[in-house]
Amino acid sequence: MNREVSISYQAVKTKVYRLIDALVEDAKSQGEIQESTQRWWKQIHPSDRPVARKYLISVLEKSHASLSAIKDGLNEFDDVQESMHLASKKLPKIQPMATPPRLMSRSKG
Repeated sequence: MNREVSISYQAVKTKVYRLIDALVEDAKSQGEIQESTQRWWKQIHPSDRPVARKYLISVLEKSHASLSAIKDGLNEFDDVQESMHLASKKLPKIQPMATPPRLMSRSKG
């Protein structure tokens, strides 16, 4: 069933926030988030993908900046620093990407 999705900044932001929320709530794993993102990307019409990519990069950059600001704002508190240090030992390291290569390679002209 091929269905195309609407592309607007708000639609992309909503999709990203839902995926982040699913990961935070342990409703989905990182792999499931990646699969969901790939399915979503396939539903975007190829001619809409450059705009979708632009919106996606913008939302991801702003989300990253927001999370960094939260972390930096809490760093001055010793009890938070200790908790974050302990939590970071348990979490896998995720490398930030400047561009999502899988999204780019799916686009057909």
